[in-house]
Amino acid sequence: MAAKRITFPGHDGSQLAARLDLPSGPHLATAIFAHCFTCGKDIPAARRIAARLAAMGIAVLRFDFTGLGHSEGEFSNTSFTSNVDDLVAAASWATKEGMPPSMLIGHSLGGAAVIKAAGMLDGIKAVVTIAAPFDPSHVTHHFSDALPEIEEKGSAEVTLGGRPFSIGKSFIEDTGSVELTQVLGSLKAALLVMHAPLDDTVSIDSATQIFIAKKHPKSFVSLDSANHLISRAEDAEYAAEIIAAWASRYIKRPLPAPPAGAPEGIVRVSEADRSGYLQDITSGSHIHLLADEPLAYGGTNMGMSPYGFLSASLGACTSMTIRMYARRKEWPLEHVQVDVSHDKVHAQDAATGAKEKIDSFKRIITIAGAELTAEQRARLLEIADRCPVHRTLERTSKVETTLAE
Repeated sequence: MAAKRITFPGHDGSQLAARLDLPSGPHLATAIFAHCFTCGKDIPAARRIAARLAAMGIAVLRFDFTGLGHSEGEFSNTSFTSNVDDLVAAASWATKEGMPPSMLIGHSLGGAAVIKAAGMLDGIKAVVTIAAPFDPSHVTHHFSDALPEIEEKGSAEVTLGGRPFSIGKSFIEDTGSVELTQVLGSLKAALLVMHAPLDDTVSIDSATQIFIAKKHPKSFVSLDSANHLISRAEDAEYAAEIIAAWASRYIKRPLPAPPAGAPEGIVRVSEADRSGYLQDITSGSHIHLLADEPLAYGGTNMGMSPYGFLSASLGACTSMTIRMYARRKEWPLEHVQVDVSHDKVHAQDAATGAKEKIDSFKRIITIAGAELTAEQRARLLEIADRCPVHRTLERTSKVETTLAE
């Protein structure tokens, strides 16, 4: 994944600080991410979700709203409406750069903002809300004690997340006037609502109201035990996986041509989490896998280990080779199953620098087909050894194969 730091003019001309996460391979679509109230573009959830989507070919533009993070402007002069206008400005910048957005993703108050902005933008096919309030004025509970002072003096200094902010009366009035029911009812884009049932900042009831107000197409996915900020890596990874899979139904991502000289394209492996071992594996635009180490070796066990992929490659190639031969011979083969075991543990070898010359794989092949003769079954077992991956491995490895009963 490549990343660019950029700025663009916001709703009032202030320069907004942004980060554009670009795919390492073909750029297939663009999304804009709106952060939560008083948060910023660089919170863990935003970073992880953007990184995972970029690995799948979706560029993500995330920015700090006016007066927050590294963006210019006065936060005290902003409102829910100004956040929506900043989103429109972000979409305008991306469109001028040749990357018109087709998806909007909003976290918490940013979720309410993307619902409102989606109806103001052309080309938006998908909208995702994460822990979003149905009523934007819900954010005032963060500083309810200061509401009398804001009403009397026009503004007040409040502390949110350990930082001081000046909240103006116009912000309170603006959020209180927002009504999303009609907006959702006329929203043409597909909607994905994501919320954790135990979210103690924004109740799951908000997700229900958003979902009911929107006509189809719409989907709901529970984030289970995640907290409001989606701060745990596994929760952010899960959210990103779901978003990417769901969006592929509504955002048509063109299949890029493979590089010259590489008929099957290039398999790209990119680090997903530098604090662990999780890896994004992409092949073309539609195939995405995860590699990881087991929990016992410091990984998160979210994907197969490298040795696991090696065994999977042998097993898949074996099954395909058998099927290809049986199909050509028109033999009554009903099903093939290949169990592969490898007598090594990747994390142990990586730690010890093991340099054994011969690996040992055990391969048990199950061939189903009541009408297959004994001769045919024996021949299919012989064909298994012609699997190209087998031939590649046997030059430096030992592959032991048996036929299951």
